[in-house]
Amino acid sequence: MSKANSTSTRQREEEDEQGSAHGAAGEQLSTAPREERPDTGAGVPAMSVIGWARWFWRQLTSMRVALILLFLLSLGAIPGSLIPQTSVDDMKVQAFKEQHTTLTPIYEALQLFDVYSSVWFSAIYILLFVSLIGCIVPRTGQFVGQLRSRPPGAPKRLTRLPAYTTWRTEAEPEEVRAAALAMLRGRRFRGHEVGDAVAAEKGYLREAGNLVFHIALIVMLIAFASGQLFKSEGGKLVVEGDGFSNTLTQYDDFKSGSLYDSDSLAPFSFVLDDFVGTYEKSGPQRGTPRTFEARVTYAEGADGAERKGVIKVNEPLVVDGTKVYLIAHGYAPVVTVRDGTGKVVSKSAVPLLPIDNNITSSGAIKVMDGYKDKNGKKTQLGFKAFFVPTFAGHGKGQMFSQFPALDFPVLALSAYQGSLGVDSGLAQNVYQLDTSKMKEFKDKDGELLKKMLMPGEKLDLPDGAGSITFDGVEEWASFQISQQPGNGWALGGAVAAIAGLAGSLFIQRRRVWVRAVRGADGVTVVEMAGLGRSESAKLPEELGDLSAALVTTAPVAPEKPDAADTPDGSAATDATNEAGSRPVHPAEAPAEGAEK
Repeated sequence: MSKANSTSTRQREEEDEQGSAHGAAGEQLSTAPREERPDTGAGVPAMSVIGWARWFWRQLTSMRVALILLFLLSLGAIPGSLIPQTSVDDMKVQAFKEQHTTLTPIYEALQLFDVYSSVWFSAIYILLFVSLIGCIVPRTGQFVGQLRSRPPGAPKRLTRLPAYTTWRTEAEPEEVRAAALAMLRGRRFRGHEVGDAVAAEKGYLREAGNLVFHIALIVMLIAFASGQLFKSEGGKLVVEGDGFSNTLTQYDDFKSGSLYDSDSLAPFSFVLDDFVGTYEKSGPQRGTPRTFEARVTYAEGADGAERKGVIKVNEPLVVDGTKVYLIAHGYAPVVTVRDGTGKVVSKSAVPLLPIDNNITSSGAIKVMDGYKDKNGKKTQLGFKAFFVPTFAGHGKGQMFSQFPALDFPVLALSAYQGSLGVDSGLAQNVYQLDTSKMKEFKDKDGELLKKMLMPGEKLDLPDGAGSITFDGVEEWASFQISQQPGNGWALGGAVAAIAGLAGSLFIQRRRVWVRAVRGADGVTVVEMAGLGRSESAKLPEELGDLSAALVTTAPVAPEKPDAADTPDGSAATDATNEAGSRPVHPAEAPAEGAEK
């Protein structure tokens, strides 16, 4: 009984020893930073300031916190997409504030109109940046260390590993090990011979892909940050025949990052030669744009050669790193204003603002200089304008358009005189007419003078005050001129992140050991086992393929006859292992402790 207990105790000690070896082998496959656990006695002492700082740093640089911060950053971007942003369209923000007087104070307190420059979004952004760096640096150091090291030697009992096979061969152990090393290296394993076994490892690109993914995230964060700090973005409305030069004074509106220098504007210019827009004429898609492009002549630099170009939706013109996008289109009626003597005081194409999909447009025509009334006194004229490209009659008190093309253009005008308010120094909307300091022109019935005009027709002002003629229609296009550095880096980072993530998900890191020793009967016993970083059904299959390849060099030895078949009737030496004398597929590996 005592002998049995002693034997059992030794077996448990051996199992614990081999389990520790197995655990150590698996632990070496990981490049994750090891968490240091302080020894605790009966009472845990309170941590100092440095201890708390270390604890906070470990939490911040953990993968769990990095994923939480990335999730919070995604959540934080949602209000930036749903709520109008001051940095994108200040007019929409003002309209939102007027319509939602209750929500406005709350949104302003939470900085929801400036999400991407808010304190809370910036805090998440910076913490994520620091967390990723804190994750990557130690993992990179450990990964480089593992690349420079060699796979560890084989555990004493390979049968404990998840995938295992064995057979007997008449080849010499040295020949088997040399053949195994050559075969594994031929399959891109890193291997070397340690004692009576060959140790090999493969799948380092899994951890490399993991590191590439996180480094790519940092690159994307830096690219987005630089794009916000150094970007410039402005809008310009150009009528056919007019041009634009990329200088600050030429923009209708201009916004830039906090570190942007206006001297870095790329020197170029372009002229809008023609705008081409065609629309579906029938069916359920009637009125849908089919052709929507601006044909321009542009020149790079002050003295650059002129070139022809076409700007389409989502197909910008790129000049010296600056992109010119086509974002809108409309019509500009050409009108001629004359005073009472018949003198032309204004002739121009006046852009009007579309208000529906059929490009029904409204706006204002302003004559600020050169006009004198019948008494010879300088004054200003203003006309409220309403334009339809395809007249369809009156609806709800006003005319409307039934098609966006110029099939039947009509311009409706109402006339005013007085002060336009442009001399006050305050900014004014070019599409609106401030009539607070103006008087209406009256018709013969004492009502506001107004008239619908077709091309070539005119509206005569009463008492010989002059006239306004509708000469024709030009088209205009609105462009967004954008310079945003870091887009190329962001795209490269996104591609690298996808590639790294794919590598970390689909590449398995694994180790293979091949042991070849001479048995008691002089026949070589070959054992092969594999260990993966994670559970995978492909590991036993791969080990089966490796063993099949090695069998061609170290073929299976023929079985020896049993004791009853020997001439002298003596028992043959049982040198076979638990697998007999044939290679065993890893799925048929014996259970733990099944050795004879």
